[in-house]
Amino acid sequence: MLTPDFCRTTFDAGLAYDDYVATGKPNEQSNWRSFAETISLTDAQRTLVGSFTRRLHVLVSSGTWCGDCVQQVPILRRLEEASGDRVVMRIVDRDEHKPFAERVRLCGGMRVPVVVLLNEDFELLGLMGDRTLSRYRQIAAQQLGPSCPLPGAPLPPEHLSATVQDWADELERAHLMARLSPRLREKHGD
Repeated sequence: MLTPDFCRTTFDAGLAYDDYVATGKPNEQSNWRSFAETISLTDAQRTLVGSFTRRLHVLVSSGTWCGDCVQQVPILRRLEEASGDRVVMRIVDRDEHKPFAERVRLCGGMRVPVVVLLNEDFELLGLMGDRTLSRYRQIAAQQLGPSCPLPGAPLPPEHLSATVQDWADELERAHLMARLSPRLREKHGD
């Protein structure tokens, strides 16, 4: 179970984005940096995450070797940067943090990335895994190639834009859930 204490402990053991990427092999680090350079947020996306009033903790189970991680986690980093201090992300290596990976299995497997969205008190707001809906639609439409893209494989710009929007929407959903929480509204007097 993803209790607030367990999530807080795992979050505290996690690494900030740059520190996490630095744990990868040189070619893995290069893949992460190259893909990150292709990501840009729209003004609306920057405004959206910049307007959050509640802090969101984003806890990611990942692998520096994973193509899906390369194509998802840097998007979350861009959204984190645009939020000021309202979105705070930490990343844990799936294989080094097995108790967490075991608790966030998807479809019976320890897949990566798995993104756990938590409120300011580390209570669960949502859990998403390995690909957003837009990415799944794109892969399903292609119906070929490996199930996990090669690290550094390019994405068409319209696919990347749709995936960035998916993550912005998920963060907005989690923020609104936290913002409208009766307990948190009472806590903050709003």
